[in-house]
Amino acid sequence: MALVLLGGRFFTRRTDVKRVMTAIQPYCSSVASGRQHVNGVDLYYEQTGRGKHAVLLFPGALGCTRTDFGPQLKSLNKERFTVVGWDPRGYGHSRPPDRDFPPDFFERDAKDAVDLMKALGFGKFSLLGWSDGGITALIAAAKNPDLIRKMVVWGSNAFVSQQDLELYTAVRDVSKWSARMRQPMEEVYGAKVFAETWEAWGDGIAQFAKRPEGSICLELLPLISCPTLIIHGEKDPMVPSFHPQRLLKHIKGSRLHLMPEGKHNLHLRYADEFNQLVEEFLKD
Repeated sequence: MALVLLGGRFFTRRTDVKRVMTAIQPYCSSVASGRQHVNGVDLYYEQTGRGKHAVLLFPGALGCTRTDFGPQLKSLNKERFTVVGWDPRGYGHSRPPDRDFPPDFFERDAKDAVDLMKALGFGKFSLLGWSDGGITALIAAAKNPDLIRKMVVWGSNAFVSQQDLELYTAVRDVSKWSARMRQPMEEVYGAKVFAETWEAWGDGIAQFAKRPEGSICLELLPLISCPTLIIHGEKDPMVPSFHPQRLLKHIKGSRLHLMPEGKHNLHLRYADEFNQLVEEFLKD
């Protein structure tokens, strides 16, 4: 779940499916942006870089490319990588539709993500997934082994425990958040829609606790065959340390990197260290 975010001011101009070059944010001097019709919805995406290695960024709950991945869009090596950020259906600029959380919402997001990359012409690509986006990336990698080169996930979990439910309940009421924490999401959704969608997310994630072992995607982890790097901030208040350990145990050949001072948003707070770690891991 994406709790601490970097807000960016949104532009409301619509673009067609064609990629258009524009200088719209200080984080990136040139970015291709557009909407691609995928599985019945128009998915918003941004693309930067010209490298042969394509990388797809998966945002956290209610997050989108501009709130969640500014330092990665700005600073990941543009000669080596082509970086694509996207807004999952119902999030950010991929609205309409309004966001909902049926039992298969992670699987739906995973299929949308893979089909978006196919539609944009990418044959094989790597995944960077944060929080809920990491869960989606795990599912995408498990179900599409021939398409995924490598994967990095952080702040993610493959099951929901009782401890997790307590953490989610503690942050359910956004009126109790600080204004600084609410602002990026309220700029995207407006205060009312943000509060309603966040509560709906809370109900959506809680439904997994009723499954055996609280599984979101535990049964899929052994199917992941791509090289996988799990990053965990040891001061993450939202993801207990047993989650990355569970991923490490069940994803064959994966490795775990601990960031002692890292919290949930470690890729934003320690962007230079994070980006260097990712670039090194993604080397061919």
